[in-house]
Amino acid sequence: MKLPEALLPARRHSSVANYALIAAGASIALGAMALLAHEQKKVAERRHPPEGKFLDVDGVRLHYLERGAGEPLILLHGNGTQIEDFETSGLLDLAAKSHRVIAIDRPGFGHSSRPRGTIWTPAAQSDLIHEAMIQLEVEQATVLGHSLGASIAVALALRHPASVKKLVLVSGYFYPSDRFDAALQFIGALPVVGDIMRYTISPLLARLAWGGVMKKIFAPAEVSKSFSAAIKEMALRPSQLHASAADSALMIPNAAATQKSYGDLGMPVSIVVGGNDRLIKASSQSMRLHREIVGSELRVVPRRGHMVHHEAAPEIMRAIGPALSTMGAE
Repeated sequence: MKLPEALLPARRHSSVANYALIAAGASIALGAMALLAHEQKKVAERRHPPEGKFLDVDGVRLHYLERGAGEPLILLHGNGTQIEDFETSGLLDLAAKSHRVIAIDRPGFGHSSRPRGTIWTPAAQSDLIHEAMIQLEVEQATVLGHSLGASIAVALALRHPASVKKLVLVSGYFYPSDRFDAALQFIGALPVVGDIMRYTISPLLARLAWGGVMKKIFAPAEVSKSFSAAIKEMALRPSQLHASAADSALMIPNAAATQKSYGDLGMPVSIVVGGNDRLIKASSQSMRLHREIVGSELRVVPRRGHMVHHEAAPEIMRAIGPALSTMGAE
């Protein structure tokens, strides 16, 4: 039945009003989520104040923790984590018995800032770490990078080889591969769209996925409750979610651009990987890197996954150097 012409404008008006109500409701919901994310950020930073000191490096407020004395050891954490990763694993305290350990919150993680005017590629982050070393009067150090931190450690060694005495690469990603998770993170790294997401739906989705992510990165070992408790609230802040998304989006392009340069590494290289890593396949990444770097050392830790430094810190210390023999750690 055809409606009379006189009723059509009223129907159109009703439809417009419905769309307006939906838009208003969505705006209110997004606004509420943004307020909640902001409040959770303040709570997280109040519960987890900075434990270390700060450096002003090229406009970045860089948070770092320093312990011990002896030969310098730089610790660079992976994506989504922060200094507390090395604390809860026990590696920081173990290494501090024989080294001057400097653990750094990379830009955008923990309590370090991440200025928006820079594309924070591993190369850019490595230059920042090098400047921090200069300020800390560290001429040369053993540099350990875990996961994405391994890519930054490699960039530091390639761009500033005189500053790196030895590389220790733990659970790293070195060659481009199909990574659906990295593709998803690209959306969160986009301007405007990513900004809206990280203050609204991204914290909620990340909170819902947290348990599953922890199981995947620790499997087949048990999840470290101390690790999860130490970083969860900080990791779910909008700023850190953005840093994680941006680092993930650059992961594959960086591996593609760097893979032909690994043979240029002239310092000793130790590679450590969990034999059952479910996040980054050991055979196509760490083991392949070992084959391509002449003279490199490979340590495959059985029954450990991506977070191999948890519960296997002594094995990591063996890769760092002979200092373990003076500590009696096993």
